This record gives sequence, structure tokens and C-alpha cells, in this order.
Amino acid sequence: MNELEKTKLLAKDLTKEFPRSPRQTLAGYVLAARTVDKCRSFLAGCAGEYHSGCPLDIMFLDFIEISYETFKEVVAKGTTDEEIATWISTHAKQRPAIEIIRWNNDLRGKRISELPDALQEYMEEYIPKFLPRNRPVYTFFDVYDIEEERL
Repeated sequence: MNELEKTKLLAKDLTKEFPRSPRQTLAGYVLAARTVDKCRSFLAGCAGEYHSGCPLDIMFLDFIEISYETFKEVVAKGTTDEEIATWISTHAKQRPAIEIIRWNNDLRGKRISELPDALQEYMEEYIPKFLPRNRPVYTFFDVYDIEEERL
């Protein structure tokens, strides 16, 4: 079985299901599992409306100091979640555990008003267009979990 076939077996069909929540961790990082899901699906041709390498993915990759292209190359080898977690742990910028915990907690609790201006402007239009009107958004990650029916 070649690498693309392995990747396709691991990929979620994002035209039929959602990627993992941004809150779910992989290798100890929020956003990581979601970033893997979108990258695999992109490589397998079943990403639908999801974008791999989007600003949310780059937020994670910038923090671990790994380029999107390098990350994509690793995912494209048909690597499992466990293999990717090990790879991230050995290739990410080494940080004290508390620094990663603080980063995760900051993102888990980040309000829309605390995002960069461009992202606030984007969310100003996105939220009323894609989220039910009666659902309050308390944090940035709520946007994804409400839209993808986890909340």
C-alpha cells in the first residue's frame, strides 16, 4: 500500500463528517488533532469546504515552530495519530510543560474580542451566517463546536 492509500484510509470525509474539535488534544496540544484531520482530508481529496493550512492551523504550527509544508509532508506519508504525536513531540520547539498548558488554556478560553482585528472582522460576518441565532458564543472555540454540533 502506498502513502496516499494509507492517508486516504486515515482521512475523514469532511463532506460527510466534521474534523475533531479544536479543544481535542494530540501530542498535548489543542488544535493539533483538528489540523491533522483537515490535512489528511485535503491530501485525500475529501476536505469539502474545510481548508488545510488555514489561520487556525497556522496558529498551532507557529507555536510548535514547524512549517505547514513540513507538517503536510509528514501527514502525507500515511502516518497514524500516534506516529504524528511522537513526531510532534520530537520536532516541535521544546518548551516547559507549563508553557504548553498556558497556551492551550489561553486558546480554550479566548474570547472573540481577544482575537486579532482581522479575525474579529471575519467572525463578525461568519457567526451570524453559520451559527444558529439563539446560540451564544462565549469563546473562540465555541464557534467551531456549535457549528459542528458538539455544543
